[in-house]
Amino acid sequence: MPGDIPQPPGAEASGERALAAQSIGVAVSGDHARFTVLPPQVAQSAREVEAPPNTVNLPGSASGVFVGRENSLDRLRDMLTDSGDAAVTQTSAVHGLGGIGKSTLALHYAVRYRDSYTLVWWINAESPELIEAGLAALATRLCPHWACGVTAEERTSWAVAWLQWHPGWLLVFDNVEHPDQLRPYLGSLPGGHHLATSRKATGWHTIGPTLPLDLLDPAASVNLLCKIAYGGRAPTSEQREEAEALAEELGYLPLALEQAGAYLHQTGKEIAAYRRALPRMLSKHSEGTDPERTVARVWNQSLKAIRERDPLAVTLLNAAAWLAPDNIPRTLLTPLVPDADEADDALDEALGVLHAYNMITLSGPTFSVHRLLQVVLRTPAPGTDHPATGRTAAEQALLASLPPPGEPLLATARQWEELMPHITALATNLPPASATNATIDLFDRAAIQARQAGQSARAVLLFEVTLAQSEQVLGDTHPDTLSSRNNLASAYRDAGDLARAVPLFEATLAQRVRVLGDTHPGTLISRNNLASAYQEAGDLARAVPLFEATLAQCERVLGDTHPDTLISRNNLASAYRDAGDLARAVPLFEATLAQRVRVLGDTHPDTLISRNNLAHAYQEAGDLARAVPLYEATLAQYERVLGDTHPATLISRNNLASAYQDAGDLARAVPLFEATLAQRVRVLGDTHPGTLSSRNNLASAYRDAGDLARAVPLFEATLAQCERVLGDTHPDTLSSRNNLASAYREAGDLARAAPLKESDEPGAQPSAGATPIGQETPVPPSPQ
Repeated sequence: MPGDIPQPPGAEASGERALAAQSIGVAVSGDHARFTVLPPQVAQSAREVEAPPNTVNLPGSASGVFVGRENSLDRLRDMLTDSGDAAVTQTSAVHGLGGIGKSTLALHYAVRYRDSYTLVWWINAESPELIEAGLAALATRLCPHWACGVTAEERTSWAVAWLQWHPGWLLVFDNVEHPDQLRPYLGSLPGGHHLATSRKATGWHTIGPTLPLDLLDPAASVNLLCKIAYGGRAPTSEQREEAEALAEELGYLPLALEQAGAYLHQTGKEIAAYRRALPRMLSKHSEGTDPERTVARVWNQSLKAIRERDPLAVTLLNAAAWLAPDNIPRTLLTPLVPDADEADDALDEALGVLHAYNMITLSGPTFSVHRLLQVVLRTPAPGTDHPATGRTAAEQALLASLPPPGEPLLATARQWEELMPHITALATNLPPASATNATIDLFDRAAIQARQAGQSARAVLLFEVTLAQSEQVLGDTHPDTLSSRNNLASAYRDAGDLARAVPLFEATLAQRVRVLGDTHPGTLISRNNLASAYQEAGDLARAVPLFEATLAQCERVLGDTHPDTLISRNNLASAYRDAGDLARAVPLFEATLAQRVRVLGDTHPDTLISRNNLAHAYQEAGDLARAVPLYEATLAQYERVLGDTHPATLISRNNLASAYQDAGDLARAVPLFEATLAQRVRVLGDTHPGTLSSRNNLASAYRDAGDLARAVPLFEATLAQCERVLGDTHPDTLSSRNNLASAYREAGDLARAAPLKESDEPGAQPSAGATPIGQETPVPPSPQ
């Protein structure tokens, strides 16, 4: 069951998305886009490499049946040649679901007009990560020898650079979930055509013109159904009449018509018999205009035939309905095969049956399921398996595939990343109050993993589901529910959402005092977390006394060297430092570090936190001779233990850059600040407090280097974001405002500096500078 988890890197004094570092090669940055600085010779290759003639990667052939969309093709061509960007969407007639034929239209457009383009590249655009993967695949196609030995980010950057140098291409962004995710590519790549398909009918007004697709008209629907069902043979008048009736029942939805035609063609069943079978599959109340139910009539009929061939195939499909639609690993479903000795063969055969009936798309070690089919399978209907059967199977498969508890973060990162979309899908679709204790634990473990990996948005979603299910299943004041509430507050804090974090921490503390008692370890954790949130919000008047009280209780209840006591001691030292009381902060940091080395070991994450915080205290005390080497050693350990892009590693990198800046070594400080900002934008998001801190720090370094042309706009952007995200009176906002005023004064712009000035002291307030990697949250045994 859920247990409290450590707080992440602590608050950083701060500071629209800036361009990533462009000191060498090509670097582009924007919302949701990840581009890496390329070495000059690699960037040059992007200019020199030419695409072979007819370079395409279309997802299928356009030689199949295609009716009723000729006018749409013509309109799409006119729109693209007029503006260069178009999005294929659908109207509310299909309730925002797939199956209307958007991707089919885009495919036929790409095939018909591919001779007009130097390259046609198809990209799965359901998420920013998949967009980047699609661009990375372009680099692999055009420059395979180089691409096989570099990271995905480098391949993506190379592809963007290549597209910038070589105009005349067509990019197809298929299944766009959020139109704004295309904005970086539309702005950075003006040399070709962008064609997007999406279930979303809204959000395109600032992106490009749209072409709404409606249901097929009755005549086109009958033509499509008959051409597929009869393989091109002309139907008799009686068969055509039956087709007209079936098309009407199927709601003229292209996907439903194609599925029905394929089933009729494969089985040889007469249309009249097919129609007569449908009422037995669905209730009379489901007849009507709802496309989901119409599609369900087709798929449930197909499921009956699949079950007769291979019951295991239906079991696997029902389980897959609760997972993410794409990239479902075959091996994930292996635990659902009854005969372990022949599991591989049985799994392959069952998936082959599903593929034969067009229920899934096989792709090497993974497969995908149409999301509309998933909706149907998750919806209770007479004559079908109850959705809970598939949900239970999906839970069983995911639980069996989890890494063993306690494995190192880096050792299991790839395994977790493969499972995380499917755990998230299960959590999102789970009905209220339906989770078992094992499922709640599954979501909790995934949320903790996401939080440790710095994936704040994913962690928040999973913790929210965990808390909701815990409240419904266990009750509002169950100890595990209180742990879930604490963890959600911590996730809000990670995401920089203190407006939700602080009240939730306060409520959790009050409940734990009432339910567990004033000195229970869980209550001490909540008191520490609330103090930490106060500190991050700049409310030291409440944070310091609460930290002091918590430390005293930890020492009395847990003992002087208990890990939770060490955490409390570190946090109190951090609060003293933030209050400017270095005389108490430095000795307390030194004592905590010595104890952690002795109790936890030299490379334990908590020991690294103490080492970083002591270096920070030395820096604030002006003792750079001790601060810089300690920062350098700490960063090297973080990179080795947690990885290059872990949030704590990014904080350590920022802090080392800050120490270089204080030492006057701008030649090392500026590039390190630039790299840290680019990584934080990519890992944490554009408005996370840590990103604001990096942006402020980079602007400060530019100012110290005399580069006011870059410093002033960056200070302006940082202040605007601080005011919007942190509030007008937050200490980081005040610091950012004073830094901007200082930059205006140095630029001779006193008219703009005067309104921002906060004191009569010359110069700027300190920049965000180094940041402690705390506050921390003690980790009690789980369950408590």
